[in-house]
Amino acid sequence: MLKKLHHNAYRCRDSEETRGFYEDFLGLRLAGTLEITETKSGRQTHALHTFYQLDDGSYLAFFEVPDSPFQFKQQHDYDLHIALEVERNVLEKKLADGKARGIESRGIADHHFIHSIYFRDPNGYVIELTARTPEHARAMDPATNGARAKLDQWQAAKKQHAPA
Repeated sequence: MLKKLHHNAYRCRDSEETRGFYEDFLGLRLAGTLEITETKSGRQTHALHTFYQLDDGSYLAFFEVPDSPFQFKQQHDYDLHIALEVERNVLEKKLADGKARGIESRGIADHHFIHSIYFRDPNGYVIELTARTPEHARAMDPATNGARAKLDQWQAAKKQHAPA
């Protein structure tokens, strides 16, 4: 049975530049590195896999693979973003810090169950720092929030508006 998230992994342009954002700016400790010279299928490669630890013991991880083409782009929030939870008092301070460092920074957004700020990391990924509001537990409880019914309504509406 699934227990919890161990890590999510993403490509990075440069491991040191990525470390500077995640460790120096966000405060996530560089917990491990793994140099990969051969894939499990026997193909020669040259990759560095880095792991940044969160307080819950999970990790954000990155692969730098200089000899493998990858199209980095400025991600749109809807396409890809990484949301990390913080205490509410961190939001204003981190937003000001990001702006002072010249990091693309925006927020504070009130999503009713969370408040969020957003940054763009050196790889083009959107990083969201989010703090729970008192409404969070109720809003995220599928026993009372109607999540399944809302999904079913969404699916039904898509079918009604789909081109024939």
